[in-house]
Amino acid sequence: MTYPSYRNYVREPVIKVAGTGPARSGTEVWAELDRAGRSRSDRPLIVVDCYPGVDLSDLRKVAERHLPDYQVIDVEDAAALPVAEIDAKIADNLTDDRVFGVLGRQTVDDFYDPDALRQVRDQVAGRTTPVVLVGWGALLVGADGGQPAGTGDAVVVLADMPRWEIQQRQRRGAPNWRCDNGAEDNLRKIKRGYFVEWRAADRHKKHRLFDAMDYLLDTTRLAEEAVLITRDSFQAGLTAAAAGPFRLVPFFDPGVWGGNWMSEVIGLPPSDTNYAWCFDGVPEEESLLLDVAGTIVEIPAIDLVLQRPVELLGERTYARFGAEFPIRFDFLDTMDGGNLSLQVHPLTDYIQETFGIPYTQDESYYLLDAEPDAKVYLGVRDDVEPADMMAALRRAEAGAEPFDAEKYINVFDVAKHDHVLIPAGTVHCSGRNSMVLEISATPYIFTFKMWDWGRLGLDGRPRPVHLDHAERNIQWDRRTDWVTQNLVDQVQRTGAGDGWVEERTGLHELEFIEVRRTWFTGPVEHDTAGTVLVLNLVEGAEAVIESPTGAFEPYLVHYAETFIVPASVGRFTVRPSEAAVGQELATLKAYVRGTERAPVGRPVHDTKEPGLS
Repeated sequence: MTYPSYRNYVREPVIKVAGTGPARSGTEVWAELDRAGRSRSDRPLIVVDCYPGVDLSDLRKVAERHLPDYQVIDVEDAAALPVAEIDAKIADNLTDDRVFGVLGRQTVDDFYDPDALRQVRDQVAGRTTPVVLVGWGALLVGADGGQPAGTGDAVVVLADMPRWEIQQRQRRGAPNWRCDNGAEDNLRKIKRGYFVEWRAADRHKKHRLFDAMDYLLDTTRLAEEAVLITRDSFQAGLTAAAAGPFRLVPFFDPGVWGGNWMSEVIGLPPSDTNYAWCFDGVPEEESLLLDVAGTIVEIPAIDLVLQRPVELLGERTYARFGAEFPIRFDFLDTMDGGNLSLQVHPLTDYIQETFGIPYTQDESYYLLDAEPDAKVYLGVRDDVEPADMMAALRRAEAGAEPFDAEKYINVFDVAKHDHVLIPAGTVHCSGRNSMVLEISATPYIFTFKMWDWGRLGLDGRPRPVHLDHAERNIQWDRRTDWVTQNLVDQVQRTGAGDGWVEERTGLHELEFIEVRRTWFTGPVEHDTAGTVLVLNLVEGAEAVIESPTGAFEPYLVHYAETFIVPASVGRFTVRPSEAAVGQELATLKAYVRGTERAPVGRPVHDTKEPGLS
C-alpha cells in the first residue's frame, strides 16, 4: 500500500478563548474556591456536582487535604438510594441483553432518597463551619431556607467529564455510578451509561447546573491536577466554538478487524492491536480543548450542543432533532486487517418501539482509500430465500459451520472515493483493505451483528450477535438490482466553475443526510444556509477556511480531518493553503436534508446550472 505523502493530521485541535481570566490548577483550584466562598459568606458553602464517572473518592480526599477547615460531605453516601433500589428502578431500561437497553427518562432526583436529602439540607442550613458538598446531584441539597444550592451564597462547581474518558476508565476497572461492577463486561457498563446514567446527567446539566454553576472543573485528570475555569471562561469557549469552524478531539480505538492506515497516515502511537475506529465528529462522545489564557482545558463537546443548539445546529435542525447532533463522521480502518461484521441497522419504527430512540442509524461508506481488492458486502442476492439465509446464520452462530457470506450477500468492488449508501434495513459489511469514512446518523451502538467471521473480540469473548433483531429489520427486497440502481455509483454533478466541480454523492432518499463533494484548485464559497455542516478534507494536504467578512480567523484543516461549521457562520470560503497550491483538493460535506434556508455551497464563480448548491 502506498500511503499519502502528507501526514499532518492534528490529533489535539484547540479552540482559543479570548479575553478570559486564568485557568487554575493544583492548590490554586481550592484556594480560588475558598476565596469565592468566603467572599459570599462567613460560613462558606461550596457545591461540587460531579458527572457520573468522576473519581469521587479521589476528589473528596483532595478537597479534604486542601480545605482542612471545611466539612466535606459526600452527598451520594449520605442520600443516594441503595444500588439495589436503583437497579429495580431501571431494570426495564437495562434489560438482560449484553448491548441494548431502552432509553431512560430518569433524572438524578430518581436516584435519591428525598428524606435523606432533607436531612443533609438541614445539616447544611445549620452549619457552623464551612462546608463542601460533593457528588453527582450535590445541587439537589438546598442551602439556607431550603432554596436550591445554586442560589444565594453557595459557590457551584460543575465537575465535568466526557463520555469517552468515562469509558476508558471503565475499561481499566472503574464501575458505573454507585455500583460494584468494576470487573463486569464493559459492554454492559456502556449500556448502563448510554441508556440511563449519561441521559440523566445531561438533563441535570441542561436544566440545573449550567444556570447555577460558577466554575467548571476539568476532571479528565487526577483531582490533584484538575483545572478550574470560571463560568465566564466556559461560556466564552462555547461562544467561540459556535462562531466559526472547529474540530473535536478525535479518539482512536483498536479492534479485532483493525488495519494500519491510521497508524501510518495519522501517526498513532504503537499498539499491540491494530487501530480499527476513529471517532472524529461525534460530540456526544468527544471533547473540546479550550485554550484559556495559555492553559488547555478539556470539556465534553456535548456541552456545546446543549448550550448553543440554535447557533450550532440552526433553527430548523434544532426544531427537528432538539439539542442533539444528528450527523456522525468516523473512520473504519481495515487496511491489511479484516472484514467488519456482517450487520444490519434497525428501521426507524423498530428503534423507536423497541429501544425508545427517536431516529435510526442510517449510514454510508465513503472510501477514503482502498487497495485493488477492496470490497463491500451490500444487500441480499436475487436468488436468496430469507428462511434459508437465516437458517444458515443460526447454524453459524451455533458453531456448526461458517456462514458463506458470498452465497447470500452481494459483493461489490470498491475504489478510492467511491461512496456506498446504506439506509437502515440493508445488510452490509466493509471488507478488508479499505479505509472508510463512515457518514451516518448518530445512534451509533445500534448494529445488529449477523456474522462475525468466527472470531473473538479483544476481550476473548465472541462479539454479540443479534439474529432475532436482525431478522425483524432486514429489507429482503433490497436485492442485487435494487442495490445496484440505488446504493452504489450514485454520483451526480450539480455544478462547476472556474477551478471547482461539485457532485452529489448521496445519501439515499430514505436517509435524512445530504452529502456533496467539491473538487477544487482555487477558492470555493459555501453557505451554511442556516444548518450545521460537517466536512472532511478527503483529498489534498491542507485547506484554509475563511470568512468573507472576517467574522472568524482563517482556519487551517489537514488531510482526513473532520471539521464542523456551525449554522451561525453563514458564508465561508474553502481554498488550498500555500502548501497545497497546485494540488487538486476535495471536501466532503454533510448536512441535514431539508433544513437549509437556501442552496448550500454557493461557489465564488456563480453559474445558472439547475440544482447547483
